[in-house]
Amino acid sequence: MGQLFSKKNKEVFAAPLGMDNPVTVQVLGICSALAVTAKLEPAIVMGLSVTVITAFSNVVISLLRKTIPNRIRIIVQLVVVAALVTIVSEFLKAFAYDVSAQLSVYVGLIITNCILMGRLEAFAMQNGPWESFLDGLGNGLGYAKILVIVAFFRELLGSGTLLGINILNYEPVQGVGYINNGLMLMPPMALILVACIIWYQRARHKGLQEEK
Repeated sequence: MGQLFSKKNKEVFAAPLGMDNPVTVQVLGICSALAVTAKLEPAIVMGLSVTVITAFSNVVISLLRKTIPNRIRIIVQLVVVAALVTIVSEFLKAFAYDVSAQLSVYVGLIITNCILMGRLEAFAMQNGPWESFLDGLGNGLGYAKILVIVAFFRELLGSGTLLGINILNYEPVQGVGYINNGLMLMPPMALILVACIIWYQRARHKGLQEEK
């Protein structure tokens, strides 16, 4: 048990949540961050979907890594990811159809998410199943974390709601001059919010700043 949760494995899991976040540090997965964060619910579902797919595709590729010919490894990786994406997509259609409709084609586009392919190629092909699972889980949750933060502010300030529950659309709030900001619901605002998170993280951690 101690070996499963060794210092190295804890770092593999924790690094993507902070100092090596796939969105704010590696700057990957930006397109979906722009597309699905106007509301909190689809952002949560998208984040969890990517987490599940990243974790289990890492495990599968790690188990197969010694039997995959080098020349077709990318094809095998795509097949594994596509199979998992299909399963998740059908699950969402069966049990969360409204959210699935909101996510539209973006669930299918998880297949081309550079976070997934990057972790498969850079980590799962060189490490064991447990370490690969932790790496996929950490990177998926790191991605989900940024989506949830961005969606929280976009929905709250753009629609005055959270998870569809009215928060700010009351007469006392509007009486002091508050008006929902429609700009928050536009895709460019997601990019601005992600940029603000990147700025905050790099201002706080000097090691992330590029040398002049």
